[in-house]
Amino acid sequence: MLIDITLKITPKLIRDAQGNEKKALTGHLGTHFDVMNREFPLEYTGRKGICFDVRGKDEIGVEDIDLTLVEEEMFLIFRTGFIEKESYGTSAYFSSHPQLSRELIEELLNRGVSLIGIDGAGIRRGKEHTAADQMCADRGAFVVENLAQLDELPAERSFVVHTYPVRFEGMTGLPCRVIAEI
Repeated sequence: MLIDITLKITPKLIRDAQGNEKKALTGHLGTHFDVMNREFPLEYTGRKGICFDVRGKDEIGVEDIDLTLVEEEMFLIFRTGFIEKESYGTSAYFSSHPQLSRELIEELLNRGVSLIGIDGAGIRRGKEHTAADQMCADRGAFVVENLAQLDELPAERSFVVHTYPVRFEGMTGLPCRVIAEI
């Protein structure tokens, strides 16, 4: 079974995002990853994935997931439930989303994950957002933001994730289509 976990973009979502996020139409609209100064490796288009249900947490720490399930080169997805409660494009969506702790990000990078996905505007908020994305890119991992329909994924059971970014060059963000194969 294939499940599209890409945020569906509508004219209303575009208007809302443009009003609350200055980068919304420079490659950062909807489901995308912040490419930073790297190029997305083609081998990352198909990765073993797993979804962690971390709803109810404002800051997700190492104690909130089963690290024994994390393998090298995986696509880890965090279902915070935020996109289900706060509409994409609102000011609160971009500023008040749950985040991963610095310790958890470091642990995931040490384990060699390829992709970290979240149903929010980033894995860190505010001024720490770009620094976290850059740290991940420098270590060979990309952060995929604004995933949707994560309630359709099995929690803590592996599946295949297909990620296809638009082939833009010179952009800081790349919109992408993300499909889970269960």
